[in-house]
Amino acid sequence: MSVQKWRQQSARWPVDYWLLAALAVLMTLGLAMVTSSSIAISEKRFGDETHYLWRQLFAMGLGSLVAYLVLQTPLSLWRKHRGKLFLFGLLLLVAVLLFGREINGSQRWLPLLVMNFQVSEFMKVAVVVFMAGYLDRHATAVRENFEAVIRLVLPFGVMTILLLLQPDFGATFVIIVIITGMLLIAGAPWRFFAMTVLPIGALLVMMVVTSPYRMARVTNFLDPWSDPFGHGYQLTQALIALGRGEWFGVGVGESVQKLLYLPDAHTDFLFAIYAEEFGLIGVVFLVLLYLFILHRCFRIGAKAFEKQAFFGGLIAYGVGIWVVLQAMINMGVNLGLFPTKGLTLPLMSYGGSSVLVFMVALALVLRVDYETKRLPIPPASAPTPEEAPS
Repeated sequence: MSVQKWRQQSARWPVDYWLLAALAVLMTLGLAMVTSSSIAISEKRFGDETHYLWRQLFAMGLGSLVAYLVLQTPLSLWRKHRGKLFLFGLLLLVAVLLFGREINGSQRWLPLLVMNFQVSEFMKVAVVVFMAGYLDRHATAVRENFEAVIRLVLPFGVMTILLLLQPDFGATFVIIVIITGMLLIAGAPWRFFAMTVLPIGALLVMMVVTSPYRMARVTNFLDPWSDPFGHGYQLTQALIALGRGEWFGVGVGESVQKLLYLPDAHTDFLFAIYAEEFGLIGVVFLVLLYLFILHRCFRIGAKAFEKQAFFGGLIAYGVGIWVVLQAMINMGVNLGLFPTKGLTLPLMSYGGSSVLVFMVALALVLRVDYETKRLPIPPASAPTPEEAPS
């Protein structure tokens, strides 16, 4: 079958099966790595080597159910209730400060019957939907009037304060980049960012400099070997795991660092164990897999823009930015390029909230693809995304 015929056939699929296949591969890899990396810690804590495996399977099963419901929900419903969704997220951020569970000095989780739910994960998808609706409605104003951008300061300022009180710098940074990326895609001029993002960045730097604890976390990653059994312990163990992987890895299940040497091996530092077991070749494959997911999300976004479905297109772009940005930060932390952020590797690291919300977000992208394929081709005189009406 020729490439042309293959593309024509894939265009008739109800949703993007290429994206579905990539997500299936990623989740299968993640399940295998959670199983491998958590054996020792599961045995130590619960006397059951498969404890975290079953928890992750439960999260994926629940995520699949919720994702199916999202896939059946029209985008018009998300557009109509985008403001309520964002306000609900703000209420959850307040609730987590009042009733949340504290783990390792951070109060980020609401204890629910089936899991500890990390509210900042929900906030990310709420921001994507809210921004998509706002930019769809005010596209022209955002490109021409700085006031349209300033109006976002109040809701997102409140959200940022609530996130920093937890504290959750990682989620705050990811959300700011998502907002910035979506504004740029909508056509907002760069000068607007110099007037908004730079002051926020200066505030975050000031908060780090004035806090010895935060300053230590930021600077320790620069030279973890200066304190390999103290502040630098986790990163040095991760780097040892990465080095042991060499070209082809030590083999699935053969990691040594997961045997209680590397803390959080099944969560934030799962990538290090993956690199140890699969080597550089496996790392390259994983990076290409995330880039392929980004390509499919952006392709769905571009197709939606072509048919003037700007709300759906912006959702696809926003989710694509989010997935790859978080993957890049997590890998960078494991490689010692960034300070520890507490961000999971999307759809691979152990974490019920992360898995559930990522599956919901990507189901939204598939819904965008589903609706876009059923829209008529706009006439040649129709406005381009840059000319979209406010």
